[in-house]
Amino acid sequence: MARIKTGIFGLDQLIEGGVRDNTAIVIVGSSGTGKTTFAMQFLMHGIENGEQGLYVTMEESPEQLMKEAEMLGWDMKKHFEKSLFFIHLKGKNFKKMIDEQIPQLVKARSDYDIKTRVVIDPMTPVIWATEDKLQQREMIGKLFYTLKELGVVMATVEEHSRPGEIIGEDVLLPVYLADGAINLEYYPIGGAFNRTLKIIKMRGTHHGEGVYPYIFARGAGAIIRTSPAEAIKAEDGQDFKNVFDEAIKTAEFIKAPESVISKLKYMKDTWTYNYSPEEVLQVMFDSYGLK
Repeated sequence: MARIKTGIFGLDQLIEGGVRDNTAIVIVGSSGTGKTTFAMQFLMHGIENGEQGLYVTMEESPEQLMKEAEMLGWDMKKHFEKSLFFIHLKGKNFKKMIDEQIPQLVKARSDYDIKTRVVIDPMTPVIWATEDKLQQREMIGKLFYTLKELGVVMATVEEHSRPGEIIGEDVLLPVYLADGAINLEYYPIGGAFNRTLKIIKMRGTHHGEGVYPYIFARGAGAIIRTSPAEAIKAEDGQDFKNVFDEAIKTAEFIKAPESVISKLKYMKDTWTYNYSPEEVLQVMFDSYGLK
């Protein structure tokens, strides 16, 4: 079965090359884990490769989200209302939106023979819109079912788990109804890799079952560390511009897409970690199938 690459570096290697079409994936995590960054990265990868993106935002305005994306090195404004579309639903009637507005939108977009990636960020307000579990299930199920007609759906869910819980009770329903679920965790203890990812489930896919550290790099986004190798720390005063220069030279020599080379150049100018980027660069090259 053909797989759709997420564009999240390292993730596709853990899920047989990508996600299946017309599936819903939830990114679950507490504040500070980078759920929105994962969602933006997934959306922008599709747009950069000729797809269109639909961003359903429940809280922040499109303008604020585009500013945040710019700080990460992604120019969403360039694609706004061309291949990137927003729906801002703050304070709206979610049931009416799911029953009426979303189906109308899907019907209108289905006339276009272009693959679409959909982000719902965050889905938590939909869950909290009612305490009735049956209504929650109906709303979330219908939302997933309808939007999956457009393509792959990625939804972020804010987790508020109690001590001792593996995953909070309030996110069990979207995890159950989704085709795939990824859990992000943040340990504010300092060091290079203090955020980790675990794949809870991915239907029809043999997926990695470990706990994988990840970092964020400006210009690239999330990069998941899939190997057990130790990060190489910098010596005092050392920078890694030569490492990036070699990577850029290699990418140009093998005629990598211009979007890849631009990411590498942006990372070179904004790399602030005190360890070598060699491993994350290798993950990026592997993700793009560049040798």
